Amino acid sequence: MFVHPWKGIIANIPTTLQDGKHVGESGRKLREDLAKKGFNPLKVQPLWNRHGHSGYAIVEFNKEWDGFNNAIMFEKSFELDHYGKKDYYSSRRKKDKLYAWVAREDDYYSGGLIGEYLRKNGDLKTVSSKEAEDRRKTSKLLTTLNNTLETKNQRLQEMQNKFNEVSSSMSTLMWQKDDMIRAYNEECKKMQENAHNHFKQISLEHERNAKCILDQKRELEQREKELLQREAQNENETKNLQHEKMINERAALEQKKADETMFKLAEEHKRDKEKLHREIIKLEKQLDTRQGLELEIQRLRGALQVMEHMNGDGDADTKKRMEVIQDELKEKEEELEDLEDLNQALIIKERKSNDELQDARKELITAFKDVSTRAHIGVKKMGEVDIKPFLVAAKRKYSAKEADVKSAELCTLWQDYLRDPSWHPFKILKDKEGNCKEILDEEDEKLVELKTELGDEAYNAVTTALKQMNEYNPSGRYIVPELWNFNEGRKATLTDGVQHLLNKWKLHKRRRY
Repeated sequence: MFVHPWKGIIANIPTTLQDGKHVGESGRKLREDLAKKGFNPLKVQPLWNRHGHSGYAIVEFNKEWDGFNNAIMFEKSFELDHYGKKDYYSSRRKKDKLYAWVAREDDYYSGGLIGEYLRKNGDLKTVSSKEAEDRRKTSKLLTTLNNTLETKNQRLQEMQNKFNEVSSSMSTLMWQKDDMIRAYNEECKKMQENAHNHFKQISLEHERNAKCILDQKRELEQREKELLQREAQNENETKNLQHEKMINERAALEQKKADETMFKLAEEHKRDKEKLHREIIKLEKQLDTRQGLELEIQRLRGALQVMEHMNGDGDADTKKRMEVIQDELKEKEEELEDLEDLNQALIIKERKSNDELQDARKELITAFKDVSTRAHIGVKKMGEVDIKPFLVAAKRKYSAKEADVKSAELCTLWQDYLRDPSWHPFKILKDKEGNCKEILDEEDEKLVELKTELGDEAYNAVTTALKQMNEYNPSGRYIVPELWNFNEGRKATLTDGVQHLLNKWKLHKRRRY
């Protein structure tokens, strides 16, 4: 039986007497010497007693089988030189050399420092019991590893099931997206057909009008020839004929200019609509492509996570698949970045088109600025106080002569109040969902005084203008002209303005001819 962890005993270590104490070589020096010989000791522990160094030391080896091998080699090395355990105990006159052997049962139960140290720091084991213990540990380790592997396989199966669910959900989303795109394309096709039919009707009507003017021109030319053939003697009739011909030519010239203007407006409107439609389709396609890429990137990341869990088993094929997925994920992310850049360029282009439409709207506002408010389409001054309610209120308090002057003064006064940025009779309310909304403060001191003195009509006129100014120009506080549909009481669209111009042109043409 051997002492475990494996230990060796070194005896006959030279000592010297210093200050009444025996002193010998340090354990570190002994360990370095043994290490140079290839025995790989972990530690050399000198044994001390009350007189100092006892001349003995314990060599500690690794507790595994390689440590046992080193211990046996250590013992054999000293035995070959006749400095083993038997040599130490049989020699009456010991040489000035070190003796060493492997600690066994008799050393373990011996008296003195060696036995005491061995019993304190080790126990006795046979080689067969050590092998049986190792087998038990190996079996326990294999059982633990098998349990861990089974747990990982279950986790992998769960993640595979989850991955299949996500893939199925993504497929369903892609089908739904395809259905939405198909419905959207059909709706766009219908809109294009309706626009084409509308412009076709305008073109046919224009051709009929041009033909009518041409027929009138031919009729006048025929009448002129007949008058010349008859050698009409009535000079006044000839002058009237010439005058009518001149008027007709001017009307034809005006008709031509009106036609050109109408076609320009129609074509510009058509181009703007088509351009906006194309930009919207591009943006929709880019959005769909971007969503598809994001879904693909999420799918690749999920697959990469699955591969990372599988990589814990050290499978070379799994690592290779992970590298392929990582390269594909990087490529998809770069493609998404390129798509983002293209999307930004399209957004800038769309803003430019929107600016062009806003310029066209400003031109229409300029054209309708002098049109009477009785017209179907005209310009409304947003933020301007209506004077009529003030005139009604002034007539109730003043004479007929003074009412006009007083109403103008009151209207001008309240218009000045509206221009004052320091007067802001609004308050912020928050609903149950946390959204903020700005509403008119009906308890404002000035508004309460206005309602009390001039009545509800003047109050409504001021609050209406105040809301308009707060909507259209809250910072500048000046009147803003807006293209307005007076029949429907709303902001007019570009289509409303162009259609109104065409109706005016048709009415003017019928009156002239």
